[in-house]
Amino acid sequence: MKKIAIMMGSDSDLPVVEKAIAVLKQFDVPYEVHVYSAHRTPEEARDFSVNARKNGFAAIIAAAGMAAHLAGAVAANTTLPVIGIPVASGGLGGMDALLATVQMPTGIPVATVAVNGAANAALLCVEMLAITEPVLAEKLDQKRVADKAAVLEKDKRIAEQFNA
Repeated sequence: MKKIAIMMGSDSDLPVVEKAIAVLKQFDVPYEVHVYSAHRTPEEARDFSVNARKNGFAAIIAAAGMAAHLAGAVAANTTLPVIGIPVASGGLGGMDALLATVQMPTGIPVATVAVNGAANAALLCVEMLAITEPVLAEKLDQKRVADKAAVLEKDKRIAEQFNA
């Protein structure tokens, strides 16, 4: 199975990124985690991105806050799918990072999840891998069934408590 790269612009993004790591672990998807900044380590971020396909990666998750140029810089240097996680930091609650991540020019797409949406970024990668990995497709189906059951159980408890 191909692996997923997880990049963050700063180690301060790690609490958000850990949610993606947890999802990939849950699905037994191999991954690597790196701190590369679009601004402070541009050569390293570029080299990693340029070589990601030949190094066995299927997709790259890139998390960054504020100016949030990492996902775009990565996408400019690879044709692998790039999923951007805008991270809430600074005084704008992540809106600056969201706009910086999602507003990409034609030809350099970045799939963008919600602010701090690391779990969905990882699930999107799992879904991409599941196209050719039936075991992952089955695990995704099982997760959906379990998620549905959990919501219905919560509904039952709330209804018993409040409905006459």
